[in-house]
Amino acid sequence: MEVINSIGRRKAAVARVILVDGKGNITINKRDLKEYFPNPQLQYVVEQPLQVLQATGKFDIKVNLDGGGVKGQAEALRLGIARALIKLDPENKPALKAEGFLTRDPREVERKKPGQPKARKKFQFSKR
Repeated sequence: MEVINSIGRRKAAVARVILVDGKGNITINKRDLKEYFPNPQLQYVVEQPLQVLQATGKFDIKVNLDGGGVKGQAEALRLGIARALIKLDPENKPALKAEGFLTRDPREVERKKPGQPKARKKFQFSKR
């Protein structure tokens, strides 16, 4: 099997995924999944695309994960894995799309505006 590369993003997190045949090892920045994400809920989020396709234990996944917080990183990785599984076999797309794993969540923090203390908050107006 060839090596499949894909990318997933969420907020400021970027996950570069390399998918190859293997025993189900997921390595993130040279650390095991359980070591990188000690929270079982985040481990579940990462493994969701594999569980939907019943492909847990069939592929080794190497990931370069950068930026963002832990939840954003986990969701970026889920999107990257889902996209890699579609590159592997386009027939996986309907099942992954039905679960919502292919939707890039575009929500990000709105930038602060000049002349205002925050993105939308205004300085207090004083008439006199």
